[in-house]
Amino acid sequence: MAAPQLIPDEEDEVVRPHLEVNATAVDPASPPPPQLTNGTPTRHASSSSSPPPTAAAAKLPQRSRLSALLAQNQLVRSLGGQLQRHRDYVKIAVPEEERAELLPAEWWKTGVAFLYALFILFFTTVIITLVHERVPDKSVSPPLPDKFFDYVDRVPWAFTVTEVNGLVLCGLWLVQLLALKHKAIVGRRCFFLIGTLYMYRCVTMYITTLPVPGKHMVCAPKLYNDSTGKIWRILRLISGGGLSLTGSQLMCGDFLYSGHTVMLTLSYLFIQEYSPRCMWWYRWFCWSLSASGLLCILVAHEHYSIDVVVAYIATTRCFWWYHSMAHTHAQQQPPCSFLSRTWWNPVFNFLERNVQTTVPIEFCLPVPLPASCRQRYRMVGGGRDE
Repeated sequence: MAAPQLIPDEEDEVVRPHLEVNATAVDPASPPPPQLTNGTPTRHASSSSSPPPTAAAAKLPQRSRLSALLAQNQLVRSLGGQLQRHRDYVKIAVPEEERAELLPAEWWKTGVAFLYALFILFFTTVIITLVHERVPDKSVSPPLPDKFFDYVDRVPWAFTVTEVNGLVLCGLWLVQLLALKHKAIVGRRCFFLIGTLYMYRCVTMYITTLPVPGKHMVCAPKLYNDSTGKIWRILRLISGGGLSLTGSQLMCGDFLYSGHTVMLTLSYLFIQEYSPRCMWWYRWFCWSLSASGLLCILVAHEHYSIDVVVAYIATTRCFWWYHSMAHTHAQQQPPCSFLSRTWWNPVFNFLERNVQTTVPIEFCLPVPLPASCRQRYRMVGGGRDE
């Protein structure tokens, strides 16, 4: 045959040259090349009726695409899981200048709160002096029945334990307050709550005068119209801090509610709120001082049980209400309608208006040292919603 013959292949439709070519490229997937019969190329028996591609061969591209999609999906899920696992550890460093703008000191507001507490404490001594003149005599009005007194006998030295515990707690809180970095903000919160709680106490003990809780109590004689003597009593009470240890508390009538309970409870609440969680042993120690002091008030029969209960309820609720409002304000959430109905809500807005974030638990030296030897210790309590 003079001219080369071109035989089309039905499967891949590739034109093959004449068999006179010495070497040909063979596709492994294609059928074997045709064979010669008497010098004439012939097809393979199977080439004349080549079967169509199978379903498995047709699905190969689809499987490859599906596997690629599955691999991409798995990669996205793994990356999402890593981000979800480590999202709590991603922290954005805030410059010191911006944090100072979010938590301004405003010492003048702290001074106003301190004067408010100082005035209320002075007013309390005046009310105690006035109420003392109205206390009924023990022979006329015996002590009221108290269930705790029925089961527990009086221990004379127990009230001394109460006052010692109170002095230790107040001292610890004063040192902790001076060591706090944001002492101005925390200080005005403390002064406002002290003044408010003792103002409530002035109201309760003035409108209802209870008889002495025990016949062991010795009250100073009444002065009636002696104004000069009353002034000296007020000054003596202020100089001694109203403590029996100093001998300044010889007046009766300031029973409902207990001022010692207020100081024991309030000191512990502030110590707990503004101390790092890692110092659990410090919190437990302060709690034991507070709890034992409250118990010794009752064991000494210096206050009725109702005095201690009302003082505890008033102190804890005022503390929690104020800090709940402060937390809501710091998170820039709308204020709770019920908490905003308190009479001191305008005072709260005045004190906390520029506090735009939660107060962190950070400690620093009370007196700054030179830059060459300055050391600042920072402890932040985790999980604050402070």
